Amino acid sequence: MSRRQFLKTTGATLAGSSLALMGFSPAPALAEVRTYKLTRSTETRNTCPYCSVSCGILMYSLGDGAKNAKASVFHIEGDPDHPVNRGTLCPKGASLLDFIHSPNRLQYPEYRAPGSKEWKRMSWDDALTRIATLMKQDRDANFVEKTPEGLTVNRWLTTGMLAASASSNEVGYLTHKTMRSLGLLAFDNQARV
Repeated sequence: MSRRQFLKTTGATLAGSSLALMGFSPAPALAEVRTYKLTRSTETRNTCPYCSVSCGILMYSLGDGAKNAKASVFHIEGDPDHPVNRGTLCPKGASLLDFIHSPNRLQYPEYRAPGSKEWKRMSWDDALTRIATLMKQDRDANFVEKTPEGLTVNRWLTTGMLAASASSNEVGYLTHKTMRSLGLLAFDNQARV
């Protein structure tokens, strides 16, 4: 780059930024285009599922859920009112649209019987009932009420819990209290993983 090209580029940049600071920026026009694009859509607030930061996102979808207009998310952005990310998203959060529309995304619980090579789809009610039944059986079989010395401990050592860090403080508190009330000692949070 020659000295003359450098001075031209620097002068143009200075003039452009000065005009933007004086109010001649295209921000209002860009905002109108964004507003027009999202006018008929439904806005849904959610939390990014990727990491323990728990960034707030806004998802925009079109469609009413009827047969002729299936609801579909077409735009995702950071939530400017969210205290964690203030409207920004990392590259993983910015790619959530691909995550939602991926043909490989698991949307239903599946079960693979011992020794089987096939996964079979099951309902949410059946999955939760199975989990609760297995937890109850394991707790009944392995609950330790007292140590050999006679000290009361009331603990359950054969099962652990990994909590979601994208939950609110209140949900985290209730999850922790529920698991501790069962006697569970192995309890950790995704934020530490």
